[in-house]
Amino acid sequence: MRIAIDIDSTLHHYWDTLSEISLRRFGVTLPYEEQLTWGITRLRPEQLELCIEESHSDQAILASRPYPGAVEAVGAWCAAGHYVHVTSHRPAHRRVVTERWLREVGVAYDDVHCSFDKVGRCVELHIDLLIDDSPANLAGAIERGIAVATIVHPWNQEICEEEDILCAADWYELERLLRPLLGARPGALAR
Repeated sequence: MRIAIDIDSTLHHYWDTLSEISLRRFGVTLPYEEQLTWGITRLRPEQLELCIEESHSDQAILASRPYPGAVEAVGAWCAAGHYVHVTSHRPAHRRVVTERWLREVGVAYDDVHCSFDKVGRCVELHIDLLIDDSPANLAGAIERGIAVATIVHPWNQEICEEEDILCAADWYELERLLRPLLGARPGALAR
């Protein structure tokens, strides 16, 4: 199977980094539990752009730690012969540091792509499953016949309730939910 996996808020908890930058730069808190939509309205667009840019600096990327169970699940899928495409909305020039982070934390993968059209890239690569946190990406993938799964966050909970999406609280649950689809060996991620 061909799997595409997002990074921010999918392989690692991104929100704390973004919120810390927003508070430090602009004095604006971004409470995770209150982020009920994909849009971030507490910041002006140019402020948000600066926060996102800083959150994708070499230092911030390399300081990120994967969610518990993520590295093991992706590694098991690669070992089972699945193609793993890591995809991110990071600018293309962030690819080198993104690959360095993936290597340093031990995420197995076949390919990495940084662009702002993840679903289009998934279609080009004939991806069967997209794991992402963005409601827009999840809906877009569903429209194109791509199976989807996610880690539940406040901003994607509504789409989880409305669409046919495998939604999990964490990577351990996600791995269990995906076993029937991916044929992963049971117990690969015993908690």
